Amino acid sequence: MRVLNLVTTPRSRFYRQQVEALTGHGVEETTLAVPGHHEYGESDNGRTVFDYARFLPTVLRHAAGNYDLVHANYGLTAPHAVLQARLPVVVSLWGSDLAGRYGQVSRLATRFADAVVVMSEAMADDLGRDCHVVPHGVDLDMFRPEPTGAARDRLGWRDDARYVLFPYPQGRAVKNYPRADRVVDAARDRVDGDLVLQSVQGVDHEDMATYFNAADVLLLTSRREGSPNVVKEALACNLPVVSTDVGDVRERVAGVTASRVSDDDDELADGVVEAVGVDGAPDGRAAARTVGRERCTERLLDVYRSVLDAA
Repeated sequence: MRVLNLVTTPRSRFYRQQVEALTGHGVEETTLAVPGHHEYGESDNGRTVFDYARFLPTVLRHAAGNYDLVHANYGLTAPHAVLQARLPVVVSLWGSDLAGRYGQVSRLATRFADAVVVMSEAMADDLGRDCHVVPHGVDLDMFRPEPTGAARDRLGWRDDARYVLFPYPQGRAVKNYPRADRVVDAARDRVDGDLVLQSVQGVDHEDMATYFNAADVLLLTSRREGSPNVVKEALACNLPVVSTDVGDVRERVAGVTASRVSDDDDELADGVVEAVGVDGAPDGRAAARTVGRERCTERLLDVYRSVLDAA
């Protein structure tokens, strides 16, 4: 199977992992990225309408080659995919491309796609058409439980404190660090010992497992998400999760000990207090297995096959 991938940036960690996993299953791919400046993890700063316009001839030229389908990864590449008439089209929406400022572009383009992949049932409901729900998978070999003490030793964290992990830089507005700070402050007087809110910046992805294993709870206060991998990765390390009701987090943490989803600050603080004081064996890894990378890769391959069978 030969796939022409369209992306806004090939540096996306999720995208690189997807390509690696599909290549392991025999998929041959070529990646085309929208020209112009783009900082991964930020808004589409620096890009102009002209950049997207001059991307179209490149897509049309490659689509005339020896490919089986076009996969538009992120909604802003979907118009380019559907404007070529030769190959079947799969469009993947990642979250901000549906809920963000350019959501209408994604909605319009997906009407002409052969299949649409979204990260969560909530996104499918929002889009209002038949979709395949295939979240980004988590690497269960990279993210696995280890003793808390060993992880804290590597990070230089204290053994006598409780750590609430905010898994993003403080400055990313959509992740809403000020709310996390308020929630932890509200919980602080109800916890024995020091309660530390620990943000993360400049950490290599493979090192995040150490942070998950060193912390007592993951706190997510995002304003919007699709299917946040930090939640799945934390669960794979048996770290409880307390989160705002965004994306598919409620589905991911259903039934997981000491994990909670709420849009109320007091309830989020209650969740933090419960998580740092919980007794008994954690059980998040069992929930994470349902979104392991291998399983999610197979589901995406099934989407490809269904599109090709219908062509």
